Amino acid sequence: MVGVAEDTSDASIACRQIGPITLPEKVRNGDHDGEEVFKKSTSLLFKSLQVVRFYDAKRNVLVYLSYSDRIIEGSPKNSVSIIPVTPWHR
Repeated sequence: MVGVAEDTSDASIACRQIGPITLPEKVRNGDHDGEEVFKKSTSLLFKSLQVVRFYDAKRNVLVYLSYSDRIIEGSPKNSVSIIPVTPWHR
């Protein structure tokens, strides 16, 4: 035993709109999808936790997916959260 700790493949995400959302033209046109918005190494074996953002134009929502990119044991616990793109009023 080397004594090297490793995070599990658990992931959870919850997103809320807290201000105005402005989508770049390339996102609104569907030319840019699956943008990585967060990545953190969780082990010495190159495993990482990632958050990727997608835009669903049909429903006008942002979809955030959190996942681990390498599974060592067991099943990953991924998570999805959506944010409706709505006008922002104070």
